Amino acid sequence: QVQLVESGGGLVQAGGSLRLSCAASGIIFSIHVMGWYRQAPGTQRELVATITSGGSTNYPDSVKGRFTISRDNAKKTVYLQMNSLRPEDTAVYYCAARGTITQREYWGQGTQVTVSS
Repeated sequence: QVQLVESGGGLVQAGGSLRLSCAASGIIFSIHVMGWYRQAPGTQRELVATITSGGSTNYPDSVKGRFTISRDNAKKTVYLQMNSLRPEDTAVYYCAARGTITQREYWGQGTQVTVSS
């Protein structure tokens, strides 16, 4: 059974930092592209960051330079370091995994991040 369990969300003031973690089980972690997505109320889920098995990363302009995604294949964990947080970063953040061969996707249950102004 595949599980992605996020942690690290919470309430922070604008300008602050949070570090999200996502622990994976039930998959061969090293051959999955890992990603973080977010969804604010009334909006569509959007990409925050992805990281390949080789460590290549991708960010949209909205978070580039403020957020950093990383992974520890030995611990089967992906991280999202979020700095200089803004109220518009408020959302539920989801961890996702996509198999590089199967292209099958898995999602975590989400963790709430709230940034107060």
